[in-house]
Amino acid sequence: MFEAFRRKAPPVAAAPTELGEAQREVRALAQTLQQDTSGLGREAAELRGTLEDTASAARRQTETLTALLGQLQDIVHAQEQIETETRQSLQAMNEARDSVAHVGSEVGGVVDTLHQVSDAARQITQVALQTRLVAFNASVEAKRAGEAGAGFSVVADAVKDLSTQVESISKAIMSTVAQLDQRIQSLASDLSMDKGQAPSASGRLRLSEALSGVESGVQRITEAAQASRDLSGGITNQVGSMGEEVRATSQNLDVALRRSDSVLGVSERLMDHLAGCGVQTADTPYIDLARQAAAQISEALEGALSQGYITLEHLFDETYRPVPGSQPAQHQTRFNAVTDEFFPPIQEAAIQALPDVVFCIAADRNGYISTHNRAYCQPQRPGDVIWNTAHSRWRRIFNDRTGLASARNQRPFLLQTYRRDMGGGQFVLLKEAAAPIVVHGRHWGGLRLAYRF
Repeated sequence: MFEAFRRKAPPVAAAPTELGEAQREVRALAQTLQQDTSGLGREAAELRGTLEDTASAARRQTETLTALLGQLQDIVHAQEQIETETRQSLQAMNEARDSVAHVGSEVGGVVDTLHQVSDAARQITQVALQTRLVAFNASVEAKRAGEAGAGFSVVADAVKDLSTQVESISKAIMSTVAQLDQRIQSLASDLSMDKGQAPSASGRLRLSEALSGVESGVQRITEAAQASRDLSGGITNQVGSMGEEVRATSQNLDVALRRSDSVLGVSERLMDHLAGCGVQTADTPYIDLARQAAAQISEALEGALSQGYITLEHLFDETYRPVPGSQPAQHQTRFNAVTDEFFPPIQEAAIQALPDVVFCIAADRNGYISTHNRAYCQPQRPGDVIWNTAHSRWRRIFNDRTGLASARNQRPFLLQTYRRDMGGGQFVLLKEAAAPIVVHGRHWGGLRLAYRF
């Protein structure tokens, strides 16, 4: 239908009034179409931006759910380890109970042995007492015998002294055994595993009760770990289902995003046709300005080559060297110095040439912006990504849909509509006119002129 705009004037036979009227109608129709197409482009760009935001959010949710699922699996694993350890603790408690019972039995044997020792000491005491009496009698008889019994008297006195010492030692043994018996009886009471016995004032069954309490606590831990594991398993299943739903949503959003690209592409082709039909529209001045600036950039680069400022190889350098620590990432190439010298006068003049121009920049065929407008060539602030995104846009690669399309376009001009990310969740809706930059017949990149509408 755009062929109607390209028709030549009708034959001279047509009245001048009719010709002028037809031209006005064509111009009015073109302007109406341009306005409608521009509105369609705006809506399409907004729709695409919203879909991009939603798709990004869906991807982040997917990543978050994946991380959460991994953490839940770690929790379940930890709970399984807790259950295993508590079961082993229960087994150890049972073994400890058996060991304590065995120790209690052994302690009982020790008590019996001590009783035997006490009995033996008591017998020794009695024998020592009898020996002392016999020695006393022998000493009396020896004294009666006079000098004949003197030697025997000495022996009898020695035996009496020894029996006295044996009796004293035996009594000490009996006293010590009595103390040990009391202590061991108390230990045996504490080690008793017979829950039917009532605890005495000395704390019988305290160890048994303590072991039983620990055993009950460990059992409760086991049951709690099992319940927690079951609950975590249910949560894991729910999170897994949510993850699948979010992934499905993300896939649907990707499809919607591609379809929105088609709608945006249709509006951009309509704008191209309207601008190229020869009828002046609101975009015509910006298209002409972009083409003029592109021609000036091409001339400047060819002049730099002819004057020896740079070689053709360096001008078409695609080795983008990352700038360490830059956020967002910046890169350097071998043609940075040339663009820094020749591009600013052309780009800054274009910004001032028409109202509502936001930026005018030259990008190489990969979307790399070596030199931006002065307002956006600020040094980066370490760690301040939001500020850097808005104010330090040079030495960066913009290989998004709009950036690559403008950089690689080789038609006389290209019109696009898009949202520009200014950082911090701030976006600006722009229209962009692009024109190719050609150096000695070789496509170097594109001139991008963005403006509000």
